[in-house]
Amino acid sequence: MAIIHHTTLKPTKLELLTAWLPTRPWYVGAGEPRPVKAGGFRLDDPEGEVGIEFMVVTDDSGPGTVGYLVPLTYRGAPLEGAEHALVGTMEHGVLGPRWAYDGCHDPVLVDRLWALIEGRAEAQAQSVTDAVDREVTRSYAGPGLGAGPVAAPVVEDSASATLLAAPDGTTLRLHRVLRPAPQGAALPPEGATGHVGGAWQLPDGARARGLFAALYADGRG
Repeated sequence: MAIIHHTTLKPTKLELLTAWLPTRPWYVGAGEPRPVKAGGFRLDDPEGEVGIEFMVVTDDSGPGTVGYLVPLTYRGAPLEGAEHALVGTMEHGVLGPRWAYDGCHDPVLVDRLWALIEGRAEAQAQSVTDAVDREVTRSYAGPGLGAGPVAAPVVEDSASATLLAAPDGTTLRLHRVLRPAPQGAALPPEGATGHVGGAWQLPDGARARGLFAALYADGRG
């Protein structure tokens, strides 16, 4: 169980994202981003070493407000071989130095996301310790993925998503640019064997629901 510390971060997560978002191929804003935290959830690391957060931010630096899904991991030491995925470093008021990574490149987040899709893990509230996030939905209709570590996927960014392709041909499509689902139902797309859906707050205060990730057994992604 991850313990949520209500303390200071220097720089803040949003300050890190202000510098990092424009470096991503799926970022569609103009000029300097103005990210606002709008939602998300956490997953627990069974070893208790890595913080795992799926953050939703909205940004109105372009013609309209856009929502982005940003999976992040927080570590107490650098992750070997993941220098290219470093979002930045922070000083945590309780835990000390923290290294923040694009979670798609962190094996702990990938393993826990697979576990969430299959139903072996529960989404946790973003800012409350030991509280299940009931707004997060998931489904899985494929064969058992097993409880062992997920083989390292090949990670590739596109104009609107990040694809995680496993050696067995399974592909997870993580939707970076979020779109509210019709009638507010975040359902798995056609051909998907699993999905994760979630909610975030729009600038007018309304609550949106949409697809966060979809799993494909045939690699279509």
